[in-house]
Amino acid sequence: MKIYTKTGDKGKTSLIGGTKVPKSHIRIESYGTVDELNSYIGLVNDYIADPPGQAMLREIQDRLFTVGAALACDPEKETKMSIPDLHDSDISLLEQEIDRMNDVLPAMKFFILPGGHVAVSTCHIARCVCRRAERLCVQMHEEEMFVEPKVLQYLNRLSDYLFVLARYTAHQLQVAEIPWKPRVQG
Repeated sequence: MKIYTKTGDKGKTSLIGGTKVPKSHIRIESYGTVDELNSYIGLVNDYIADPPGQAMLREIQDRLFTVGAALACDPEKETKMSIPDLHDSDISLLEQEIDRMNDVLPAMKFFILPGGHVAVSTCHIARCVCRRAERLCVQMHEEEMFVEPKVLQYLNRLSDYLFVLARYTAHQLQVAEIPWKPRVQG
């Protein structure tokens, strides 16, 4: 099987279900951003050295394929197809992991600048890409394009998870968090 089909050479692509749309369509942008996020999650996984955290990131990558499939569907035809879906338990798992990591972290007393270690910085990059994916999905929803509500919840919770993972990774690596010190006019 060849990787290139030449069907997209004129700037169009197909949603799952066959509907043709421009490659600039917000639905394509949304699942493309989720794909980008999934790649960054893979990079985070390569940088951290915590087996339970790595297993959780693999689980997240699997769920992001589910999110991407949901976003790549033509909502008019989706009911006739067998597309994997998210469950409340997927969101609960993120919340449980956030709580587990937060239990060992010091209370935040300042805003934190991303950095200190490549693993920490990469977590923050993934968090930012996740927020962008969430904003695109919210925009689709506001423009009355169907987005599964659990997709919005999952992306929102995932960005929180990635923020806490950045802090937890710094804690595990014994890397000091970098406080933001706003410049005071004087």
